Amino acid sequence: MSYWQIFRKKKIEFPWWLVGTGIGAAFLMVGFFYGQLEEIYQKAIMICLECIGIG
Repeated sequence: MSYWQIFRKKKIEFPWWLVGTGIGAAFLMVGFFYGQLEEIYQKAIMICLECIGIG
């Protein structure tokens, strides 16, 4: 009996959330290596300062 026949027979749920988490982590790492993390951090600081009324 092959793996896929066992998979269908036992009705094992595939953890799709794990795939989504892995893809999200991969995109975060790509952004980190392209230097986007600093840019996003600076934008977040400016938005925060505008909400407080300092900037």
